[in-house]
Amino acid sequence: MPLFKEVILNDSASLYLWKITEELEWFKGAIKLNSSSQKRVDSMKSESHQKGFLAVRMLLQHLGYSDFDLYYDSFGKPHLMDGKCISISHSHEFSAIAVSTHSIGIDLELVKEKTLKIASRFMDVSHLDNLSEAKKTQKATVIWGIKESIFKIKSMEGISFPNHIFENEFNLEDKKAMAQLRFNSQIEDFKIIFNSAEDYIYVCAFEN
Repeated sequence: MPLFKEVILNDSASLYLWKITEELEWFKGAIKLNSSSQKRVDSMKSESHQKGFLAVRMLLQHLGYSDFDLYYDSFGKPHLMDGKCISISHSHEFSAIAVSTHSIGIDLELVKEKTLKIASRFMDVSHLDNLSEAKKTQKATVIWGIKESIFKIKSMEGISFPNHIFENEFNLEDKKAMAQLRFNSQIEDFKIIFNSAEDYIYVCAFEN
């Protein structure tokens, strides 16, 4: 299918979602890849991963870009040739990109019980107190997304989710939060926007 959803995050940033329903061969016929990307796709053993990668390129095409306009730095962080900031995520049936004139990080996650089961490994579980099991799973998914999206912005070796990235208390209904990265004797603040799309949650982080 074409673009699933466009979300205007603020005056300078937007999010784009693609729901993957197409066959792999359809993607291959619709997209031209640079040599590096072609090697990456060819090396992927999972068809799901191939589709997720190619769906990101379809989103780029929707915005008037091509795979040739995208490059990765030595930390694996994506960049656009025109200087705009981009962040990429994919999970199962969805791929997502966020494009902004300022630094941005995005994470997209399927809401699943496993995230709640491992919550103590990456977050302060007291932030889940007094919630139903369903709400706990959703909030743990958001908090994982907060940490992942901040990490994507900074791309610094040594950052630990439980030890360096901290979310302020927030309500799921607010669809927004604040968080901090405390690393290398510095404290950096981030604004967070999150929401759901079918059974998935997307989280976007912005340097404050």
